[in-house]
Amino acid sequence: MTDNNLILLTFLIYFGLMLLVGLFAWRQTLSSSDYFLGGRSLGPWSVALSAGASDMSGWLLLGLPGYAFAAGLEAFWLAAGLLGGTWLNWLIVSRRLRTYSALADDSLTLPEFLANRFEDRKGLLQPVSAVFILIFFLFYTSSGLVAGGKLFESAFGIDYRWAVMIGMVSVISYTLFGGFLAVCWTDLIQGLLMAAALLVVPVAALEASGGADTVFQELQRINPELLSVFTTVNGEALSVITVLSLLGWGLGYFGQPHIMARFKAVQSEGQLVLARRIAVSWTGICMLGALLAGLAGVVYTQRAGISLDDPEAIFMVMVNALFNPVIAGILLAAILAAIMSTADSQLLVCSTAFAEDFYRDIFRRNAPQEEVLLVGRIAVVGIAVIATWLALNPDRSVLGMVSYAWAGFGAAFGPVLVLSLYWRRMNGIGALAGIVAGGLTVVWWRQQQGGWYDLYEIIPGIIAATLAVVVFSYLGRKPSKNMETLFDKVNGRVGQLSHNDDEPSVS
Repeated sequence: MTDNNLILLTFLIYFGLMLLVGLFAWRQTLSSSDYFLGGRSLGPWSVALSAGASDMSGWLLLGLPGYAFAAGLEAFWLAAGLLGGTWLNWLIVSRRLRTYSALADDSLTLPEFLANRFEDRKGLLQPVSAVFILIFFLFYTSSGLVAGGKLFESAFGIDYRWAVMIGMVSVISYTLFGGFLAVCWTDLIQGLLMAAALLVVPVAALEASGGADTVFQELQRINPELLSVFTTVNGEALSVITVLSLLGWGLGYFGQPHIMARFKAVQSEGQLVLARRIAVSWTGICMLGALLAGLAGVVYTQRAGISLDDPEAIFMVMVNALFNPVIAGILLAAILAAIMSTADSQLLVCSTAFAEDFYRDIFRRNAPQEEVLLVGRIAVVGIAVIATWLALNPDRSVLGMVSYAWAGFGAAFGPVLVLSLYWRRMNGIGALAGIVAGGLTVVWWRQQQGGWYDLYEIIPGIIAATLAVVVFSYLGRKPSKNMETLFDKVNGRVGQLSHNDDEPSVS
């Protein structure tokens, strides 16, 4: 059996395992609450690793090692921003959102939560939120399919466009059947596999290059600027705009609907402290492994005389070169795991937004559970087809596509969500203004160039959204007594739960 056939066999076994998980979850999915939020039944390990795996996607094993390979420790600022954002998101959002969403008429989706939180009688918050979710997730899902195309093209020599379509079919298959439970259970497996790959590959690359000390000396010889966190590879000082832009990635966590869904799905609020510790530890290990993979790749490719046209392929190149076909297949499956774990979550959030926040909210308020489930599953296929069309350009950058979608969600929903959880005076018109201001600022800023316009668009987007929430909340009516009562009830419950740990509370 040839090396490619062995790798393919490993892929098929892995994919078959994921399908079995999806089919098992299908048997547990009896209602739209089960399909879209797993019946709020997940434990801390499933929630933590599912949130991490769905967050990181293919860019963790392609984009971030590629960035470190091309730019050296400049990539440290990006990793530091993401690790800090992960910790803060779990600390200040997870428990309060889990409590609030359950008490606010058992809200399944982020748009539904905002509508219930602010008694949106005009019916604007849900559809407007859903529009932004669908737009930005199309780009996010496409980035995963681009990563999948590069993976299959590199591993098997398959034409890129066919590879993208294969990736789409693999993700659709188990998302379609199992829904949220399938997504989270497979994410648990895939999160462990991703972490293992990011530990094994850098260690193997360091050993193949003569050890950590030798790699460090070789990097100093090749280009000492690769080891500086304050300069570019050309020796120029990193600008304030660059550092702020890289750290600004951490701000995006507060507005990611697929991560928020994990917070709402945990079985009880008390499990979120353990889940936070697991998630932050997992993220730290993965960030460190990705940076080491990129840096070790610089030395390895120099010694092996390998020239890379696409830095994002460095992880795959080292896997193919350093391991036998069976192990290589498992490690390459980790990239597939990263892609699938995010793309499935994105497809599920998109289908949920379409089925719950468009179809049921606008067209069929009394639609039975079976009908909503069917619409959600049809939406999975339709959205995946559009995302595939967007991904068919092989020159697209995985990290570039992720950055746009990440900024869109972070700006449109981050300030709105955090303020809705902690600010009693906030109202529905403020929430609507914040979503629109944040989302449109990202779209507009992305089209500009030069000077401060080179700042990552998430930062001006968050500033615009925060100002819009505050200004329009004060211009609008004060929250109703029911809204204030619900806020106080949530605050009281979170305060009781936080008495013996480090969760923040509102006085």
